[in-house]
Amino acid sequence: MKQTILVVEDDKMIRELITIYLNKEGYDVKEAGDGEMAKEAFLTYHPCLIILDLMLPKLSGEEFCEWVREQGRNEVSVIMLSAKARTADKINGLKLGADGYLTKPFEPEELLAHVEAVLRRTGLFCQKVTSNGLCIKPRKGEVMLYDKRVNLTKHEFNLLYYLMENPNIVLSREQLINQLYPNADRAILDRTIDAHIKKLREKIEDNPASPERIQTVRGMGYKFVQ
Repeated sequence: MKQTILVVEDDKMIRELITIYLNKEGYDVKEAGDGEMAKEAFLTYHPCLIILDLMLPKLSGEEFCEWVREQGRNEVSVIMLSAKARTADKINGLKLGADGYLTKPFEPEELLAHVEAVLRRTGLFCQKVTSNGLCIKPRKGEVMLYDKRVNLTKHEFNLLYYLMENPNIVLSREQLINQLYPNADRAILDRTIDAHIKKLREKIEDNPASPERIQTVRGMGYKFVQ
């Protein structure tokens, strides 16, 4: 499972350089060039880690960091990037909730070392699966759709998690039954899965009658489209 990192950096060249290095290390990298774009990207991609430039247009890095913490999203880590090298600036950044603080200019290898160190400390708590604003957190048993919590039953949660862990793969009703009811002492009908899918769609699709996330493959089963 790739961990998603959001790079929020005003300087396009620096942003692209960071993205290239992180992609090489196997991370799923998303980008934002200002504070408002960062908000939108945060709610869409639900990152595990944010690399945050403090000198941003529209909304400063400090303000964005405070906004993230106000969402109650303490499971996301933040590494601040800044030309401000004074000890007081670093202390202020850490007080705002940053997990790391790196001054510019910096070497990409140094940033990677910070990323790896922070994720070693916090990565076990970031086992999220995300897709276009939908985020499932198996450790916490939570599902978020952008900034709204989605209330699911146990079977709906397990079904969605299985589908999202196997994106773009057609899963038969039999496979889904075996996943949801491994120890069933009676036959589970296909229409039971269909009923779970119907209720899931009502909770996570913009238009349940024309679903875009969980699609039916006639004669075969269902697939989660990413």
